[in-house]
Amino acid sequence: MKKLLLVAIMAVAGVAAAVAQPRAIGANIGYGFDISYQHALGEANMIDVSLNLPLFSGIGATATYDWINPFGTAIPWNYAGQWNWYLGVGAGAGAYHLFNRWITTSWYVGAVGHVGVEYCFDFPLQLSLDWRPNIGVEGWGSYVGFNPYGLYSGISLGVRYLF
Repeated sequence: MKKLLLVAIMAVAGVAAAVAQPRAIGANIGYGFDISYQHALGEANMIDVSLNLPLFSGIGATATYDWINPFGTAIPWNYAGQWNWYLGVGAGAGAYHLFNRWITTSWYVGAVGHVGVEYCFDFPLQLSLDWRPNIGVEGWGSYVGFNPYGLYSGISLGVRYLF
């Protein structure tokens, strides 16, 4: 009984800590369309998870662990809102040409980098410019090779609601 009570207390504390952290949800538009969720891990780190529609003809997902203002290099012009930049790494996977029966479906998987700059207003709105290259492999049919689209596919403008 004591173990069950301890597990329940730890679960409630973990959920309370996760809910107490700042979060943001929104969308990015660029090489396709992304639905993005960011979860802060303290003052200087965050997790960014995105569901992607690459080329508007497929589906994919990325997850990155980002450092906010890494190397102690905050952007100095913080007036009404707050400027930040971030740098991160993670993983991504997905498939292209799912909705076109005339083109063979191709897949990709690889490591993802994440570099961006964001502006957080006084009210709960965040604007960002991101680059999220996906470096890895792709394939279709029996072909497997380097994913050349992954280097420029991640440039996007983002709008997020902070809560």
